[in-house]
Amino acid sequence: MMSVICQVYKSPRRAETYLYVEHQRGVADVPEALLASFGEPQAVMLLHLTPERRLARAKAIDILNSIETQGYYLQVPPSPTYAADAGAGNAREAGTLE
Repeated sequence: MMSVICQVYKSPRRAETYLYVEHQRGVADVPEALLASFGEPQAVMLLHLTPERRLARAKAIDILNSIETQGYYLQVPPSPTYAADAGAGNAREAGTLE
C-alpha cells in the first residue's frame, strides 16, 4: 500500500483518541466492540496519506500498514510516563481502547 485517502475521526467519548480509516471503506472494517467504546465517530480530517507524510503522533507507515492489515488505525493519547519521557509533541501510542 503506497498511499491512501484517509478519513480521520475523533472520539466523542475519549479525548485525543482518533480512528484512521480508508475513506472509501469508512468504518466498515472497525470491530463493533471498538466502535461501541469509541462512540459515534466524528469526522475531523480527510488526508492523502503516503509513507513520507509527517504526522505529530504517529508514523504514516505504521498507519498505512495497520489500515492494510486491520482496516483501521487507532491513535490513543500518550501515557503520562511516555509523554514525560518523550516530550508531549512527540509522544505516540497506538492500540485498542480498554
